[in-house]
Amino acid sequence: MSTNALQVARTGLDAQDVKMRVIANNLANVNTLGFKKDRANFETLAYQQIVAAGSQADSQNKLAVGLNLGSGVQLTGTERIDTQGTLQTTGNSLDMAIEGDGYFQLQQPDGTIAYTRAGNFKVNAEGTVVNPDGLPLIPQIVVPEGTTALTIGNDGTVSATLPGQTQATPIGQIQTAGFVSPSGLLAVGSNLLKETAASGVPRVGNAGEEGRGMIRSGALEQSNVNTVEELVDMIETQRAYEISSKMIKATDEMLQYVNQQL
Repeated sequence: MSTNALQVARTGLDAQDVKMRVIANNLANVNTLGFKKDRANFETLAYQQIVAAGSQADSQNKLAVGLNLGSGVQLTGTERIDTQGTLQTTGNSLDMAIEGDGYFQLQQPDGTIAYTRAGNFKVNAEGTVVNPDGLPLIPQIVVPEGTTALTIGNDGTVSATLPGQTQATPIGQIQTAGFVSPSGLLAVGSNLLKETAASGVPRVGNAGEEGRGMIRSGALEQSNVNTVEELVDMIETQRAYEISSKMIKATDEMLQYVNQQL
């Protein structure tokens, strides 16, 4: 029994260590544009059924309760919480935020498409709209040389005002991608996500259509991490870790007593 208690307490330590790592990552990214916090999900390990409830106690009576002993806890996965982050106005037309569902599309060097909520875009030397790492926005938007003003509509229409013109000329359309299960996207770092079998295939189209959110030019979406909530979770996790540690110590003392007395 005591050895089993040690094993159960050990699974508790492992679980709280993982949860603390998730909380630490959330807090580390509190100022990361478009970051979505994660949540660790757990489930019970298998139960050992010693006596089944309802089994025959004697010739006339059945047991009202059984004897089931749990074997601890295990991690089932980390889930991304895709709630909307606060929009911060910047006044820069190439700063974009998606208000609602959807992701910007970026072309990686290997030709594959990655997805992001971080909308701090720039124009490179060739006039192509890229993210801070130089990955071009898909569909590609090329800003004509000499553009004096750039406007981006809520539906993603990009218009440029050229020298000698009084009206802006459309130069492209930014499209966003939606997913049936966005929490199934794989985070790969650098604010990028990739499609998986769990996320489903992307549904690409204009912003504001088929459930996709609107694009807000001149604003950036902040992280959805609430520092107060994370700090409360951190304290709860710390206390749970301490309790599991004390359980191991208490069980060890019980074993020592048995060894010394018997």
